[in-house]
Amino acid sequence: MKLYSLSVLYKGESKTVLLKAAYDVSSFSFFQRSSVQEFMTFTSQLIVGAQRGSRASVKEQEYLCHVYVRNDSLAGVVIADSEYPSRVAFTLLEKVLDEFSKQVDRIDWPTGSPDTIRYSGLDSQLSRYQNPREADPMTKVQAELDETKIILHNTMESLLERGEKLDDLVSKSEVLGIQSKAFYKTARKQNSCCAIM
Repeated sequence: MKLYSLSVLYKGESKTVLLKAAYDVSSFSFFQRSSVQEFMTFTSQLIVGAQRGSRASVKEQEYLCHVYVRNDSLAGVVIADSEYPSRVAFTLLEKVLDEFSKQVDRIDWPTGSPDTIRYSGLDSQLSRYQNPREADPMTKVQAELDETKIILHNTMESLLERGEKLDDLVSKSEVLGIQSKAFYKTARKQNSCCAIM
């Protein structure tokens, strides 16, 4: 699971403006990083064409683009791999857009750019949400439940195996008991022929 980009944009009447963005392109080769980053910026601006007040996820090959456009025209885009949970991505977008709207004046949104907007929370949020289990409490609980389920399943299997082994031991002890009784009777008969005077 990996997050590649987190962007905050303003959806204007005629065009979409990129206000701030954070990228993690470390998994790409050095020579591809700048073109991948440009592509993510372009895709983020293009995908914000959704209606205001809506959320959407768009799949492109092994990547998922999650977009959330608020009613006040502020939008957020997360680009992640297809394994990253959608619910966590939308939680991240909602949190980032709320923080952004509190720290940056609404007057600056239509004319802003990454150089003029003073907001520094994207990089930290992008790195924090790389592991959704640690960042999101629901995902952490779900992962712990999955681990507990696996442990219980393994415990049940071992109990069943022990039950089978116990059944084998009981049947072997019954056979051993019958054989020891036969041996005792035979030994008694052998010893009875020789009486001590």
